[in-house]
Amino acid sequence: MVSVTASRAFTAGVIGGTALLIGGKWKEKQGLKASWTTNHNTPEPLYKWDNNWDKRQHIPGDGDSCDAAGDKGPGQPTAIRHILLIRHGQYILDGETDEKRVLTSLGKEQAAETGQRLNSFDFPITRVVCSTMSRAKETGSIISSHLPESVPVEYCSLLREGAPIPPEPMSSHWRPEAQFFQDGARIEAAFRRYIHRADVEQKETSYEVLVCHANVIRYIVCRALQLPPEAWLRMSLHNGSITWLTVRPSGNVSLRAVGDCGFMPIDKLTTT
Repeated sequence: MVSVTASRAFTAGVIGGTALLIGGKWKEKQGLKASWTTNHNTPEPLYKWDNNWDKRQHIPGDGDSCDAAGDKGPGQPTAIRHILLIRHGQYILDGETDEKRVLTSLGKEQAAETGQRLNSFDFPITRVVCSTMSRAKETGSIISSHLPESVPVEYCSLLREGAPIPPEPMSSHWRPEAQFFQDGARIEAAFRRYIHRADVEQKETSYEVLVCHANVIRYIVCRALQLPPEAWLRMSLHNGSITWLTVRPSGNVSLRAVGDCGFMPIDKLTTT
């Protein structure tokens, strides 16, 4: 026969598990972490946002003193930065060298579609930065042909494809430990160079285009949103797709689009 005390304790656990019968008295659990269905009841966030993630957070009074001429030093950033990350078009996979891994005819069409899409936004794009790998440079060139001639095109080896960090869960067929060791620091350096809040001197909202690779983009998204970077392999990006990050003066980051390819004709969609 089940005692009344045991019955009441069991009933409490079934109803919600928020109280226990201990020594004949009902007591609330302390420090209970709510599940995802009741996260709004959790006293503290499970993961707190690091406001100074880019080491550019303005600290009142730090650098605000006047110089001999009476001019104030650096203050709070005021401009918004938009970073549009573009994955290159489809390319020849079996090329023996990077120089031979150029875009296929379909890849060129994808790049043209992306260039037209960016042009249709009518954003005042300030620059296009391309990875130095052949497929990215070729994609960037085609995209740029659809943008105003005044938009400069730059190249950066930090944006080259690579293995950023061992993914979790691990891939059963892809475990390049040495490559993670070699590429990880470089791709992290790319994140630090291109993803940050605006400089104090920047007064207008900016739009920058980075033409690079799936692994680099996926890692950057995780880092920018302060998500576990090991989750990068859980995402998939189409060729020519647009991923859009916004960095505000406060340091807050939002992901406006990831792998957007809705503008691409369905017969031109690939992920190779």
